[in-house]
Amino acid sequence: MTGGTIYGVGLGPGDPELMSVRADRLLRNARHVAFFRKAGRAGQARRIVDANIAPEAIEFPMEYPVTTEIPLGDPRYNQILSGFYEDCAAHLRGLANQGEDVVVLCEGDPFFYGSFMHLHSRLAGVVQVEVVPAITGMSAAWTATGQPVTWGDDVLTVLPGTLAEEELVDHMQRTDALVVMKIGRNLAKVKRALDRAGLSERAWLVEYAAMAGQTVTRLVESRCETAPYFSILIVHGQGRRP
Repeated sequence: MTGGTIYGVGLGPGDPELMSVRADRLLRNARHVAFFRKAGRAGQARRIVDANIAPEAIEFPMEYPVTTEIPLGDPRYNQILSGFYEDCAAHLRGLANQGEDVVVLCEGDPFFYGSFMHLHSRLAGVVQVEVVPAITGMSAAWTATGQPVTWGDDVLTVLPGTLAEEELVDHMQRTDALVVMKIGRNLAKVKRALDRAGLSERAWLVEYAAMAGQTVTRLVESRCETAPYFSILIVHGQGRRP
């Protein structure tokens, strides 16, 4: 396959020092840098790499047309975002066809609940695409609690807080260790599910893991009904140990 390469580069959980050596090298040599952001915002991914991008790099901010303005279940949500990802992929494909390499910034790991996956599915097999893995936000979150998340034969389950409450409870009752992502406005529902699963006393809420403003709080001590976007809930396993 000829032409340039689209690099999906994982940046890790937020601290620039937690990026991989390869990610740093690609960024410092990048001629084209693309990144997602909310309209009118700098974008968290872009902020992470502020000191790593050459001044002459050509930047392509990809601004989400919707975030929380339309409910996830509304058919318009997928329709609007699908068109958005198609347009972004077309722009990147055009650059690659001109022989240009492009670094796409990805918070956390590109293949873990990230927007880059929607570009990858549209570009892979059409142009050259490479993915640079990274430390996930959940890894930074359980590290921030100062406790191992799994022991021995513990089963770890990762849940999106967007699931229905009954689904959350079902999964929570069948695991040893737990990570809940995408909390935000779903925090009250997640709290109810944890109560029903008997896990509230073991749960920790980590906000802004590995970023400025990091907080680590036992969930039973939190009085909030919503949480920032960069929030992760952790329940540590209690499994076999010597």
